[in-house]
Amino acid sequence: MGKPLDPPPGTNSLSVRDNRTGKTYNVPIVDNSISATDFKAMRAPSAPGERPENETEKGLRVSDKGFLNTAVMRSEITYIDGDAGILRYRGYPIEQLAVHSSHLETAYLLIYGSLPSKTQFQTFRDEVMHHSVIHSDAEQFFRSFRYDAHPMAMMVSALSYLGSYYSEANPSLRGQTLFTKGDHESLVNMDKQIIRLIGKATTLAAMAYRVRQGREFVTPPTGLSYTGSFLYQMDHLGQEDFRPNPVLEKALDVLFLLHADHELNASATTVLQTGSSLVDPYSARAVAWYYSSSFDWSVSKWMPGGANEAVIRMLVSIGKPENVPAFIEAVKKREKVLSGFGHRWSDPRSFIVRKTADEVFKITGKDELLETAMALHDAAMKDEYFVSRKLAPNVDFCGLIYRAMGFPMDYFPVLFAVPRVVGWLAHWRQMMLQEGGVKIWRPRQIFVGAGKRDYVPMDARTPVEGLKKSPSVLEHSGISKRTSLASFKHAKL
Repeated sequence: MGKPLDPPPGTNSLSVRDNRTGKTYNVPIVDNSISATDFKAMRAPSAPGERPENETEKGLRVSDKGFLNTAVMRSEITYIDGDAGILRYRGYPIEQLAVHSSHLETAYLLIYGSLPSKTQFQTFRDEVMHHSVIHSDAEQFFRSFRYDAHPMAMMVSALSYLGSYYSEANPSLRGQTLFTKGDHESLVNMDKQIIRLIGKATTLAAMAYRVRQGREFVTPPTGLSYTGSFLYQMDHLGQEDFRPNPVLEKALDVLFLLHADHELNASATTVLQTGSSLVDPYSARAVAWYYSSSFDWSVSKWMPGGANEAVIRMLVSIGKPENVPAFIEAVKKREKVLSGFGHRWSDPRSFIVRKTADEVFKITGKDELLETAMALHDAAMKDEYFVSRKLAPNVDFCGLIYRAMGFPMDYFPVLFAVPRVVGWLAHWRQMMLQEGGVKIWRPRQIFVGAGKRDYVPMDARTPVEGLKKSPSVLEHSGISKRTSLASFKHAKL
């Protein structure tokens, strides 16, 4: 850094001249990336009249609102090239895995880096299924929710609740290096929590489903697949030799595999942001579930999994295929929102979803919204407005499959988040074991607020009012409204 001579062309570095000081800095380029901390060496005296809050003397900061071009991890897990339609888990194309693999085998791949041998897979599968059983106290926990509670609200709470049973998984109780040491004892502990979370995810999800149906809970069965056990726990009502339909079981397994990971999307980033503070894995996963469910309750867009639900609601609002042209024009005028067309270029998962949908519809019958969905797809793909923006249909059309299988729309986000537990765990494990240890994620800010101000006593203040400058006036109804009109003696402050 700061060498007076520029390196010759072809050198893997970036030369930066700071015109404030006249100095030239050579920043190394590694894997087509530069280190943001290298810019901290680019210091300059504060300009006359410059705000001290800019901290110019402490080095240059990199502004990247929304992390649009900031890499925070060196990862070996998932590679995505949206423009080229590429999605690979640990190097394996998603198209190959969807045909030849299973969700649990792919989970092993994502977490441990390679496809398992037959013996390795049997051991992993048996452990996951063995750890699907939940403590009996969980029944009382789930019964404490209102009958109409959203299933994602239950899941967020359930994961936090689950962590209370396993003190050996809490770095606050067992030491901050609990999962970062990389020795045998640490890895065994980590693997046990990973297996527990994968195994119990379907059980918790099935309990959230059945409590809203007013049904008794079902103990996870033995001898079924991961998704077979999930369907059994949701649907079994005491029938003898009950077995889920194999086509639905396979379809759900394929969709779970497709949803298992999507690189550092928002929910995975939330796991890592939280995990960097060395919390227990249950808390980190609960935060990710919360992120997946923290958007607009009024329309139940529990994103990112809620995109499936948003697609179905959009199709319902369109109705018949003949209404598609008018809807397309409304979207172009920004009067309507087109859900399910967010991924750039071609998402390879969309072709797998379509094939899976055909197999499901053979036994369930076609969803009446399918023709509307395909008409919308064809119209958008032929319209220059969408073609020029490289907007293609993405995997969120799997909501049609969930709908055909009989799942309620507000349960779609759960069907996204259950398999995504695998991806969250894979990224969390990678971060815990990364070379150089875990660095807490602490983004910088560019402070543009007021400089130093002296305190003003309340009686001497001038009210600051207006939109965004003061609290909104809240409307009250029911008992609150009646109480405000009643006469009573207020308590003294």
